[in-house]
Amino acid sequence: MPRSKRARIVHESKTAKKSHKEQTRRLYANIREAIEKYDHLFVFAVDNMRNTYLKDVRTEFADSRLFFGKTKVMAVALGHNPENEAAPNLHVLSPYLTGAVGLLFTSRTPDSVTDYFESFRPLDFARAGTVSTRAFTIPNGLVCSRGGEIPAAEDEPVSHTLEPELRKLGVPTRLVKGKVMLELTEGQEGYPVCREGEVLDSRQTTLLKMFGVATAEFHVALKAYWTRESGEVKILEKKEQSGMEVDGQ
Repeated sequence: MPRSKRARIVHESKTAKKSHKEQTRRLYANIREAIEKYDHLFVFAVDNMRNTYLKDVRTEFADSRLFFGKTKVMAVALGHNPENEAAPNLHVLSPYLTGAVGLLFTSRTPDSVTDYFESFRPLDFARAGTVSTRAFTIPNGLVCSRGGEIPAAEDEPVSHTLEPELRKLGVPTRLVKGKVMLELTEGQEGYPVCREGEVLDSRQTTLLKMFGVATAEFHVALKAYWTRESGEVKILEKKEQSGMEVDGQ
């Protein structure tokens, strides 16, 4: 049966999806352009990745250019050796492009950049699978909203409606006259939620969040930087072995 020649509705808002090759070419071209434009190039790594805080970094460096994309593409854009590098000595940075890393092109002074990232270390709630940076124990007796993190006089009891959820998460609690109490065996000084150095599971991270205990530090670690005028590369951190590759823009 022949296809109908009747008019068909074509939505003008429908756009073709950008291909992987197009994104790769764009990332490569943008990095090459930035090399010629900015005075310094920093290679950085991110600990405890949080998009919210990465946006804060982008806002702070609105006068600069930040790339967080395929490490292999970024390495090719810089160059793997003196024969194919985009500018003198850029190939020295390539070995540092492993794991969750990015590139920061800026004309700010290196000291101002390093000072900013040393001071920018916001805390957030840990995720399952991360290593606990500290121990947390819920004290005996009346269960308060911060679990002993602040003086009892400044804290307030948790709502009785949370008691079933606490028990579900393994905390031995019971209601006494509408108050949530920790019910432990003799000799126990409190209920240990986590210990320093152990890998956290989802139950532990849920409890930490319930009590407002933020243990994950978002930190941008500067690995090395290159100066366009002199071609000098300064190493700021020892090269770490492989990690995950992160897709970006």
